[in-house]
Amino acid sequence: MDDELWAQIEPLLPPWPERSPAPRPVSDRLCLQGIHFVLYNDIAWQLLPLEKGFGSGQTCWRRLDRWQQAGVFDRLHQLLLAKLNVAGELDWSRACVDGSHVRTKKGDPTSVRRRSTGGRRAANIT
Repeated sequence: MDDELWAQIEPLLPPWPERSPAPRPVSDRLCLQGIHFVLYNDIAWQLLPLEKGFGSGQTCWRRLDRWQQAGVFDRLHQLLLAKLNVAGELDWSRACVDGSHVRTKKGDPTSVRRRSTGGRRAANIT
């Protein structure tokens, strides 16, 4: 992971808990690299090679779980999308929104309003 990407991710990470049972054994950056290694190579957490220096698979999994619960990846996703949008790197002509939103002006990604789904019921098929 390059320094530029890490500089964007690091501020999003929650601080290490003061009442942690032990000191942080592996740096957040190494843990994130271990998480990437496991996901990229599609291996089980317990198969993360210790010689890579990322810590154990269990350590990386726990850190991933903690960060996921803290909303780190959702915030990172929004941050990166905003940067790409400002740089003109997103093709909004092919964008889609989920069923709970409707685009009010064609081609304008900022003009999305909430669509009411109240009162609708699924068809009863027997």
